[in-house]
Amino acid sequence: MTIKLGLQIPNFSYGTGVAELFPTVIAQAQEAEAAGYDSVFVMDHFYQLPGLGTPEQPMLEAYTALGGLATATERVQLGTLVTGNTYRNPTLLAKAITTLDVISQGRSILGIGTGWFELEHQQLGYDFGTFTDRFNRLDEALQIILPMIKGERPTFSGKYYRTEEAMANPRFRDHIPLMIGGSGEKKTIPLAAKYFDHLNIIAGFDELPRKVQVVKDRCEDIGRDPATLETSMLVIAVIDENVSADLIPDDFKQQAVVGGPEQVADQIKTKVLDAGVDGVILSPVTSLTGYQPGGITEVAERLKPLLSL
Repeated sequence: MTIKLGLQIPNFSYGTGVAELFPTVIAQAQEAEAAGYDSVFVMDHFYQLPGLGTPEQPMLEAYTALGGLATATERVQLGTLVTGNTYRNPTLLAKAITTLDVISQGRSILGIGTGWFELEHQQLGYDFGTFTDRFNRLDEALQIILPMIKGERPTFSGKYYRTEEAMANPRFRDHIPLMIGGSGEKKTIPLAAKYFDHLNIIAGFDELPRKVQVVKDRCEDIGRDPATLETSMLVIAVIDENVSADLIPDDFKQQAVVGGPEQVADQIKTKVLDAGVDGVILSPVTSLTGYQPGGITEVAERLKPLLSL
C-alpha cells in the first residue's frame, strides 16, 4: 500500500438538491483519480462535524458510499478516514471491508480509530464511555477483524465482543492495508507500530517533527523498521487565492493551508513533507462555494514531483 497523495471528501453540502449530491461525490473521486491521487477517503460519521457545519447537514453512510464509488472508479484506493470502531460490531466491519475489496477489485483500505464524536453516540444510541473504554474496545475489535480479513476464523471472548469461528467470505486479497488515525504518543502510535501499515497523523504542523520521531522510536522499540510504517497528515485546504488565511478558525490554523494551488502545494511541502511525513491527504473545503472542479487537480500537479508519484 502507498498513500502518498490522498483526497478526503469532508462534507456533502454542495448547495445542490439531494439528487445531485452523489453525482458530485463521484465527480470529485473521478477528478482525483484522473489527477493521479492514489486514494480517496470519506469520513465515517452520521452527522456533520463541529467546525465544518451543523449536525443536520448531509452526511452519507460511509461504506454504502464507498461501494458506489468503487463502481465509478478504476484505480484509486478507497477507504474511510477513519472508521469509528464503536459504530459497528467488528464482525460486521470485517464483512463490510472485505465486500468493498471484492467490489473494488482489491482497492479497499481499512482505516479505523476509537470513535470520538459524542453527540452521534448520544443521539443514535451507541455506547461512548471513556477514551480508555473506547481504546480497549478497539484493541478487542482488532483481535477479531484482523484474523477475519486474512481468512482465519477467530473464536474470541472479551469484555466487549465475542465470536465463534467468525468468517468473512468472499475475500479478494489476503491482506487489506490497515490505517489508523491519531497521534497519541502513549496509545495510538504504539498501536500503529504493532498492527498497522499506515498512520495518518492528526496533529498541528508545529507538532509534526516530534510525532515523526516518536513513530520511529516506537517502531524501534519492537524491532520494526520505521520505514515500513508509512505516515501521512490530513491537511485542510482552502484552494482559493482570494480567500484570506484570517478566515480560518484558530482551532484549525495548525492543520490548514490557504491560497491558490501553488501556494497550497508550497505550504504542504514546508509544513508537512519537510517535517518528515511521507504523504498528505488533502481535505478541500467545498462548503463555501460548492465543489469547484480543477482545484485538486492543480494542487496535485504541483505536489506529485515532491512525492515521487
